[in-house]
Amino acid sequence: MAFVKGAWRIVVAIKDGLVLLFLLLFFGALYTALSYSPKPAKSVSTGALLLELNGTVVEQPAEISPTALLSGGAPEAREYRLSDIVTALEAAKGDAKVKAVVLNLDGFLGGGQVALGRIGAALDAVRAAKKPVLAYATLYSDDSYQLAAHASEVWTDPLGGVAIMGRGGSNLYYKGLIDKLGVNTHVYRVGTYKSFVEPFIRTEQSPEARQANQALAEALWQQWQDDVAKARPRARIAAYAGDPAAAARAANGDIAKAALSAGLVDKLGDATAFADHVADIAGDSAAGDATGFAAIDLRSYVKARAPANNGQIGVLTVAGDIVDGEAGPGTAAGDTISDLLLSALDKGNLKALVVRVDSPGGSVMASEKIRSAIMQAKEDGLPVVVSMANVAASGGYWVSTPGDVIFAEPDTITGSIGVFGILPSFEGTLAKMGITTDGVRTTPLSGQPDLAGGTTPEFDQIMQLGVEDIYRRFVGLVAQSRKKTPEQIDRIAQGRVWDGGTARQLGLVDRFGGLEDAIAEAARRAKVDPAKARAFRIEKQPDKWAEWLQEFAERESDDATAPRDMLARQAWLQRGWALQAVSDVRGLVSGAGVRADCLECRGYGAPRPRQAADDHGMMAMLATLWR
Repeated sequence: MAFVKGAWRIVVAIKDGLVLLFLLLFFGALYTALSYSPKPAKSVSTGALLLELNGTVVEQPAEISPTALLSGGAPEAREYRLSDIVTALEAAKGDAKVKAVVLNLDGFLGGGQVALGRIGAALDAVRAAKKPVLAYATLYSDDSYQLAAHASEVWTDPLGGVAIMGRGGSNLYYKGLIDKLGVNTHVYRVGTYKSFVEPFIRTEQSPEARQANQALAEALWQQWQDDVAKARPRARIAAYAGDPAAAARAANGDIAKAALSAGLVDKLGDATAFADHVADIAGDSAAGDATGFAAIDLRSYVKARAPANNGQIGVLTVAGDIVDGEAGPGTAAGDTISDLLLSALDKGNLKALVVRVDSPGGSVMASEKIRSAIMQAKEDGLPVVVSMANVAASGGYWVSTPGDVIFAEPDTITGSIGVFGILPSFEGTLAKMGITTDGVRTTPLSGQPDLAGGTTPEFDQIMQLGVEDIYRRFVGLVAQSRKKTPEQIDRIAQGRVWDGGTARQLGLVDRFGGLEDAIAEAARRAKVDPAKARAFRIEKQPDKWAEWLQEFAERESDDATAPRDMLARQAWLQRGWALQAVSDVRGLVSGAGVRADCLECRGYGAPRPRQAADDHGMMAMLATLWR
């Protein structure tokens, strides 16, 4: 007995010691975290403003949770706010301390034509101020070259080059897999061109979808070429992109020399030679700085010059998928956005409202909730102006209908006025495993929707009628907004997607212009001098703890860039297909019930950021199918 008591005392003592040690370590780590700030960015007061864009340009960066940051599940690439880049470039053109602007595009993944066009205009303004703009990448893609074309000098590595792919590509279609699995896909839709559901019910795109998609791709491709040709007239872009094999043959397979011969790049040189050239213009780097020249850090530069968020013109951003409930920045959650706007209206400080839309749509219920909040602004007497970014389609157009005037760009993707619902049932899958269902009913809707036993004809009919009713509401909202009849809108709706130029001709948008133009118009309508108008961004404030962790992680880690030769880069990009499959399957099973969403629009904006969880999700799905 004495032995047992002694042993017990030892166990308790060990336990108490471990608890005490844990507490000491915990509070020590907490004290370190609270007292520590990330080391400041290596920056100089005079030199070249460095835009090292290792990731994507977006309208509103997504919020990364502290859990994802600590667990390693954060996105692989950074997201850069478009307005931050524009702010930095507009400040740089008049800043005597900025000797040049440098674009390092080795890790750039894209941003959509509207966003890149806006950055291109800001780069043109820097050049007009007699400051050099220098671009470098080992391998330029369509998006990175659209930016580089606005540079005064374009460099590429002798082993790199320019790979222009043009608009278009393949989508995934799952009907063959769905049939093998025995899944029954119930589709309720309105719109001849509403192609979001086609991957689940067809093995290829319908003739109507092909016609619309081809027209959209050709319009955007032509606008891309026009932008590049205007920025860089000496580049023989049409010939280079139209017959890349001939260009490669003429250079004996040397892609970099082919790009040089076609006038797409100015000089061949590796990263060290480029840095030496920048140093001759902007000065040498500080000791320990790996850039090789005096570089002004973009983040620090933006923080020092960002305007105060205290204006009288509210700017409400609707960016990302429109979803029900609440979410952080980068996702257009109906409850979150409507609550933010209503709270801003309650303060009574706003004179007008600009709604900045960059969304392919999503939940009808969330879209309507956002629209209703915008209508409250109109009822309060505020002028409402809509500014469309890369994409404002389906639900993105739904939330645009309250606008007194709608601005878009020729490259904007809009329309897709259509509605659908999709629901899988698994009676065929269960039958393959020898499982059947049976039960009793008291009405035709008892137990519906029955995902195990299938839906009834009455349920299907009611769902289709409901979708048709929502479509009529959608068309009615657009007709009222555009001052047309529902019949006129129906003829240009039907789920078809339009480029901004065609949309303007059809009357779906009013004018060409960017966010600045929309703010100026809102100010004029509110009888505020546009020159004195200032924006007040209506958006959720970032979590300070997450912001601290993210900044710390970015300062302490080396940026991972995409592969730099053509084959490796394309293989890396095509990995997105598998991740898209995971997203599509999730959308089939757990997406919003009735949706105003646009599938084809998603290929033209900023690429979706990859997260570590995506790979786990892909492997889990493949493992499930294998079993």
